[in-house]
Amino acid sequence: MALERPQSIKPSSQLTLLCAVLLLLSVAASIGLGAGAVGPLEAWSALGGGGDAQARLVVLTLRLPRTLIAVLVGLALAGGGAMLQAAARNPLAEPGLLGVSAGSATAVVIAIALGLGHLHIIVAIGGALLGCALVLGAARLSGRGDDPVRLVLAGAALASILAASSATILLFDQRTADEVRFWTIGGIAGRSLAQVMPALPAVGLGLIGAAVVARPLAALALGEQVARGLGQHPQLIRASVVGCVALLVGAATAMAGPVGFVGLVVPLAARWLAGPDIRRALPVALALGPSFVLLADTLARLVASPAETPLGVVTALIGAPVLVLVVRRQRLPSL
Repeated sequence: MALERPQSIKPSSQLTLLCAVLLLLSVAASIGLGAGAVGPLEAWSALGGGGDAQARLVVLTLRLPRTLIAVLVGLALAGGGAMLQAAARNPLAEPGLLGVSAGSATAVVIAIALGLGHLHIIVAIGGALLGCALVLGAARLSGRGDDPVRLVLAGAALASILAASSATILLFDQRTADEVRFWTIGGIAGRSLAQVMPALPAVGLGLIGAAVVARPLAALALGEQVARGLGQHPQLIRASVVGCVALLVGAATAMAGPVGFVGLVVPLAARWLAGPDIRRALPVALALGPSFVLLADTLARLVASPAETPLGVVTALIGAPVLVLVVRRQRLPSL
């Protein structure tokens, strides 16, 4: 039985206002809260140019760049997850669960081991492209792409193979192990805007492509014959989706490592609020994605303060129960 969207919540100005308020609160929490001694009032004063030198250092050098990176990662993973689920016609087709993020991270590990770490953005996108193509191809060839449990199990197998490959490389190369530890856990701590700037074009192109392909993808959701009758080309649509997802997930992995479950939880919430049509669900997912990552990252700083929990661990703690609940109750939002 599918989750029913409350009739009182519609893709309207009220929903837009809700998303905007949630994003503002998430940004305020990200800038104002942390493991250090700089509280919300001091943080916002420092952001405006006041406060002492320590507060300005913490806010302008650490928290503000981290907030902006979280917004970019949330946009990329939410958009990639929504597109992948719509293309696979499966509500559990999430980049992390299906090995797309693992493909990207493994490609980066291999590149660094070969001394090509300066190409990590391109390599991450290439790895995501391969993983996404394998997932959608397997779902189509098996004829059971609409079976959520089968698809998740296949994705878990692919992710395990890729993780084992990465572990084997790291076992024989300690220098690489120290350098890629960031890409095996997932997180944005210690990242600067200069380090993630090369990923911005990929995120921009991926989002533009997603906006362009949303309408044809909505037609494909009605079935291939209907899509062809409407003048669409199913193979071209799927290829376009693969390209968009690769750009978005590859860029997100390059910025934050393999952060899982964002592409599952956020699109589920978007379809619950806006309905199954990707043309309505995608904008809502893009609005909710940054808030989800910002709140998860804020929790990562506070839950084990003064130590910090990896962002990927926090998103997994939130997303794993959602996955189990959806599968056990078989209350899957229709696609």
